[in-house]
Amino acid sequence: MGSGMAGRVLSAGFPLTVYNRSAEKGEPLKAAGAFVARTPREAAARAEVVISMVVDDVASRAMWLGEGGALAGAAPGTVLVESSTLTLGWIKELAAAAAQHQCEFLDAPVTGTKPHAAAGELLFLVGGSAPTLEAVRPVLAVMSRDIVHLGPTGSGATLKLINNFMCGVQAASLAEALALLEASGLDREKSLLVLTNGAPGSPLVKVLSARATAGDFTPNFMLGAMAKDIGYALEEGERHGITLQTGISARKIFQQAIADGYADKDFSAVIESQRKR
Repeated sequence: MGSGMAGRVLSAGFPLTVYNRSAEKGEPLKAAGAFVARTPREAAARAEVVISMVVDDVASRAMWLGEGGALAGAAPGTVLVESSTLTLGWIKELAAAAAQHQCEFLDAPVTGTKPHAAAGELLFLVGGSAPTLEAVRPVLAVMSRDIVHLGPTGSGATLKLINNFMCGVQAASLAEALALLEASGLDREKSLLVLTNGAPGSPLVKVLSARATAGDFTPNFMLGAMAKDIGYALEEGERHGITLQTGISARKIFQQAIADGYADKDFSAVIESQRKR
């Protein structure tokens, strides 16, 4: 995701500095004109806008606050944009740390997958100050099809967790449905035509069904990341006194798929995991 986003920023003519924990992943961007920093701190010191896209709270904390972290390199007035899917607790902690460094902060996770990132078709879900968003809108615009300002800090992160919770539940229910129709001896192709073109046929169900039918589980969105996001959504629900029962069931199905060895595959592989059980 981050590589595609960085490529869009670079292609729009913005001067770009990149950092990745695996340095070799920055080489194509370097060849295209980006400066590859040795640490997040070095990258932030060269920037007016710092955008993070990592897998989870642990990686985000290390990127911002770890040894050589970005926050230490950011000058006062720098706009910090966290686009990862993270817990609300960490987002609020990070926003407070940004304020202590006199930096502006936006939580701006995205919907979409790797092809959307490369094509500039992400949807940004933004929490934070409206003036701060307007200041960085030209940068976000080259990566996105739309930018939705949802309210104060944490608003974007909250909706992203709800979005991914719903996606995970749909994927898990599709996996069980396909396992049931095959166990029942129904014709898979005919049955899928009914499901995908009828009421259950959401855009996501259609995409996942096609990938499972093709047996192509090249990761656009990793299965392990979806399990993590459902878990974060469950935590947020509990914080509000809401038990997301369908989320609990979906997470179990994804955890089974991880145990089956599909963590690094596309999350559509949850279907394959259920078929083989």
